[in-house]
Amino acid sequence: MPKNPKFNPRKMMERAIEVMRESIGEARDDGKPNPLVGAALLRSDGTTETACRGELREGNHAEFTLLERKCVDEKLDDCILFATLEPCLNRNHPKRGCARHIVSARIKKVYVGIEDDNPTVAGKGIQYLRNHGVEIEMFDRDLQDIILKENQEFFEWARQQTEEPEEKPIKLSEYEDALKEAKIEDFSEAALKRYRTKAKIKPEVSSAEFNRLLKLQGLVAEDAQSPSGFGYLLFGKDPRLAMPQAGLLVRAEFPNGKAERKEFSMPMVLIPGELEKWLNKILPNTLDRSQMERTEKTDLPFVMIREAVVNALIHRDYDIKGQKCQLVVTSDAITIKSPGDPIPPITMEQMRSFKAPMKSRNPVLHFVFARMGLAEEQGYGLTSLKEQAEKHGLPLPAYSKEGDSLVLTIYRNAKAATESLDHDVLDSLNSSERKGWEFMAGRIGTTQSEYARELGVTARTAQRHLTHFVELGLLRRMGSGPATEYLKP
Repeated sequence: MPKNPKFNPRKMMERAIEVMRESIGEARDDGKPNPLVGAALLRSDGTTETACRGELREGNHAEFTLLERKCVDEKLDDCILFATLEPCLNRNHPKRGCARHIVSARIKKVYVGIEDDNPTVAGKGIQYLRNHGVEIEMFDRDLQDIILKENQEFFEWARQQTEEPEEKPIKLSEYEDALKEAKIEDFSEAALKRYRTKAKIKPEVSSAEFNRLLKLQGLVAEDAQSPSGFGYLLFGKDPRLAMPQAGLLVRAEFPNGKAERKEFSMPMVLIPGELEKWLNKILPNTLDRSQMERTEKTDLPFVMIREAVVNALIHRDYDIKGQKCQLVVTSDAITIKSPGDPIPPITMEQMRSFKAPMKSRNPVLHFVFARMGLAEEQGYGLTSLKEQAEKHGLPLPAYSKEGDSLVLTIYRNAKAATESLDHDVLDSLNSSERKGWEFMAGRIGTTQSEYARELGVTARTAQRHLTHFVELGLLRRMGSGPATEYLKP
């Protein structure tokens, strides 16, 4: 690590992007666009070195140029690397992937801009680095958006997945492998047709070209006879036969005390459509019409619920085999449970602040849903969830952990976030503090002066409220003096 512990990662990320723009493309006969890639190295003495793709030789990757050409005789153990694109793992022999050069250089920390968008290799370079003890962090979300925009042509090509990977990469999940007991005939024709239509795939379902595309996308095994685990999850007639943790459990609780339960166990690509039909019937019945005016209930747009459910399905940890994704609908909130922790290196704090960088746990699943227009091409869709809540004047959605699951709560009225607090916490708040927490429920954080202004209270009262919220664990302090921020934990 650099001797100066206050080094600014953001400045190095921005520097890598600046260098990325200097990339020199090579002439190609296959029509493959050249990605813009930049790399920046921060030495322990605070000095830096940079490289871009093709800088010293046509086709040479930025990380290779930086480590093996510009810094080849240096001891790099204490350096930090910033790369705008996920380092590749494999290249055609005798070349080595950039991730392997990084490990050989003994670099212990790497900031990665964005994952490769090719579904058969996405995340593999990052996982290789993590397997070898390299600490990984992702670029800030707004900088990731810049990288995506300036590489739009390349990523559009990558998402089409028209090439074989150069070497068989490491596995992120056992479900990338073939299900030997299953056959491609176990795929649902309705699910495949739905995928073909939504993704605008030209070859007909079951044609040789269509099956080839499924294979290239990691949905069918190398022998083209058996589906991969993820392929079976997406298109299998009954995915639970091989993966009991597949599907979605839904429960709706009505104001009259009754409840209705449904299990969606069909091919995963069909779940969003079937869920929408069911919710259109159920959601109006979860509203207590006699209380409509008092609680100012809002019927949420389905796109908001769909985004949350799709993310839960595609980003869950399928290695946790005893649990399913769950959706619970009440008159006050919609709760989505997804087995697993936040995707490394994303933290819970980043999730709660809606600033989590783009990262996918299961790139093959994400690829399919993105092509169908059912998920953002990268990321958790956090921005859209936050924007929809703000648009409808609702508390911000809240992330928490419950056992082995990541839990997302979407509130359906302004008071719901306050009323969902633990009884002991709620009872400790006076009426003025409850109004204050309703204000905080729609924000990530505040300052004392802002809180006082928005609530119409004195500075002393604002300080007393905020201090009480901190004592209850509802907020945390950051900074000191007048600039102190009070943020959700």
